[in-house]
Parts: sequence; structure tokens; C-alpha cells
Amino acid sequence: MPRTAFTAAGAVAVGPYSHAVQAGELFYLSGQTPLDSATGKLVEGDIAAQTEKCFENLFKVLEAAGLSEADVVKANVFLTDMANFAAMNAVYATKFSAPYPARSTIAVAGLPLGAQVEIELIARKG
Repeated sequence: MPRTAFTAAGAVAVGPYSHAVQAGELFYLSGQTPLDSATGKLVEGDIAAQTEKCFENLFKVLEAAGLSEADVVKANVFLTDMANFAAMNAVYATKFSAPYPARSTIAVAGLPLGAQVEIELIARKG
């Protein structure tokens, strides 16, 4: 099946990948780190600021694909330090409403460009 790719203005890719790919009714959004598209650098600040920027970038990708946060069915969160879980979770809780998407949160040794958090989404149209 051919891939239908989506690119969002204001989201940054740091490698050879699409911001999102559609397969049938499902949309797989590549992980977004807290990159500022204007500077190409990580946003400054704590995990809350970095989480906010991840969602800002992800929601731009959803919009480019004709979707919204209400279409998200699964989120994967990658943290370099699980001590940041509560602060990340506080921001995350403001981005969706019940019933919340399914989610995994995984501790990782490192993320691109030294980010503290990366978030990827799966959404369904319809």
C-alpha cells in the first residue's frame, strides 16, 4: 500500500522521515521533540515547557492531516528522566479530554539533540 505523507508547517524533522503517514483510517505521527521551527533549536526551559512544545508541534501535524486531538487514539511518550513524569503528565492532562487516548511512557537513555521528552501519536479519522 502506498504511503500518504503529511508535512506540517512549523514542525521540524531532524531526519529522513515524514511528519505523519496515513494507512487506511490510521495516521501515524512521527515523534516530535521540543524544537522551535524558527531557530531549529530546542526550546529553553523545564520539562513542562518542552512537553508544551512537543504538543504544539504535534497538533500542527494533526492539523495538516485534517485531524484534531479528538482523533488521537494512542500516545507514546519518551522521557530521559522518569523523575519528570509528574510534570510531563500535568501538561499532558491539559491536551486531551476524557476518554483519554491509550498511552505508554517509556524511559530512554537519550533523545535527539538532547531533548528531555519526545511524543508520538496515532490518530484515526472518522
